[in-house]
Amino acid sequence: MTKSQAKPAQKTRIQNQNEQIILDAALGVFSAFGYRGATVDQIAIKAGLSKPNLLYYFKRKEDIYVAVLEQTLEKWLAPLRQLNPDNDPIDELSAYISAKLELSWRNPAASKLFANEILHGAPHVGNYLKGPLRELVNDKVAVINHWIDQKEINPVNPYHFIFAIWAVTQHYADFSVQVEALMNGNMDNAKIREAVLEILLRGLKI
Repeated sequence: MTKSQAKPAQKTRIQNQNEQIILDAALGVFSAFGYRGATVDQIAIKAGLSKPNLLYYFKRKEDIYVAVLEQTLEKWLAPLRQLNPDNDPIDELSAYISAKLELSWRNPAASKLFANEILHGAPHVGNYLKGPLRELVNDKVAVINHWIDQKEINPVNPYHFIFAIWAVTQHYADFSVQVEALMNGNMDNAKIREAVLEILLRGLKI
């Protein structure tokens, strides 16, 4: 094997740990100041690292920003990947919607940051959307179509159904202030989950 063909060295536990510290800090900084307003110095201070140490892991602010967005997407998409065509569709979709709600409640800053990126035309993650995300969604569209063909659920446009799930579940992160105001602060997550599942899945049940 030539030098150019050699596999990249595996990251150490400390390297992985420091990268995650940087990404966690960056999420807070980008959420507070936006991409344009955030600086590498701010991220380094929040991460408790020197600027040269931070730049050892990420060469540019844009690299950090893209890594934060892609990590957010990976976390959101993990439950979607688990949709199993061999299991009961209502159970599978209920689990996915519930997981998506939990992710929105647990990390609203990530949802808002991603929404802002999309509103600006996805300049930093456009290739991800057209590549890995499109492939995954097409795969899960095939799963939903399989359930429809097997007459396990009522017909629905799979793409728009997935979009509806994303829109509803992320609403509770992106518009949390509005939701709390309109519900007079009565944010019972269990009741919200029950209502969302009923609204999204009622029309699918045979």
